[in-house]
Formats: sequence, structure tokens, C-alpha cells
Amino acid sequence: MIHISHAMSNIFENKTLKQVDCITLVKGEYDNCQFINCDLTNFDLSGYSFTDCSFSECNISSVKLNKTALKNIQMKGCKLLGLSFDRCSDFLFEVHFENCILNFSSFHNVNLKNSSFKSCTIHDVDFTQADLSAINMLNCDLLNSKFERTTLEKTDFRSAYNYLIDPEMNLIKKAKFSKEGISGLLTKYDIIIE
Repeated sequence: MIHISHAMSNIFENKTLKQVDCITLVKGEYDNCQFINCDLTNFDLSGYSFTDCSFSECNISSVKLNKTALKNIQMKGCKLLGLSFDRCSDFLFEVHFENCILNFSSFHNVNLKNSSFKSCTIHDVDFTQADLSAINMLNCDLLNSKFERTTLEKTDFRSAYNYLIDPEMNLIKKAKFSKEGISGLLTKYDIIIE
């Protein structure tokens, strides 16, 4: 049975929490903590606060994130399926993803300017009205992800793949694309590129 306290007076600093420690993750403020191999599937993390924390090899799928604070968070090798990052607190929101699976998640209307994505699987993710200005989508697979009224100015897609971005529906001034990826910008025109 998972025990979650509802008092926000719990402050945890410089802690390392491993798999067994996460079973009874108490509601509170976590500063400079490490989470290693934790399974938080279906947890309700609403109202929790995480600052300068890292998550390694964690399963954080189907987690509730209502008003959850994510400030300068490092996620490495994590599974994050079906998360609504658009419900997080937007104050100082900053998350860095490396080798993560983010399928079926939503960043609708989220400011991601200070965040990063490296070698991630990002299938069927909603980036509608998000701000991804000047970030690098380094080696990311963006299959079926939705970009609509998204700010992509100076965003680097040169090593990203499987994206479909309509230049008429998004702000893409000075965004960078590879020659191989140019078809991802022209799909709606039903033309043949050889």
C-alpha cells in the first residue's frame, strides 16, 4: 500500500532514493535528490515539488502532474508514457530528457525554451502551442508528434527524424533542418522528393 502524506512541510534535500524508497514517496519538496530505478507508475505527484533533481532508469508513466513543480530536472533512461506536462506548474519549469521514451505525452502550451531532448523516442506527443525556441532535438524520433501553432524559431531538427511540421502552421524562422529531413516539412503538398 502506498502512503502519501498531504502536508507540504516535508522537505528532502540531497537524498538518493532507490527502487524500494520510492514505494512510499511522501508528498513534499525534493531539492537536489536522485531517484534511481524507481517505479512511479500511476502515482499522483500533484502538488509535489522537485528542484535540481535527477531521475535515472525510472518508470514515471501515467503519473498525475497537477501543479507539480519540475525545476531543472534531469531525466535519463526513463519511461514517461502518457504524461500531461501541460498540467505542471509553469514557474521555472525546466526538464532535460536523455534516452527517454515520452510517447503519448502532452506539452500543450508549455514553455520548453530552457529544456532539452537528446536521443529520445517522442511518438504521438502533443507540442501544440508550445515554445521550443532554440532547443536542440538531438537524435530524437518524433513519429506522429503534433506541431501546431508551435514556436520553433532557431530550433535544431538536423539530427531529428520522422517529424511532420507544417511551415504554414508553425513559427519556424531560422529553425535548422537536414537535407534528409526536408520531406518532413513538405508532406502536405503530396510531392515526390528524390
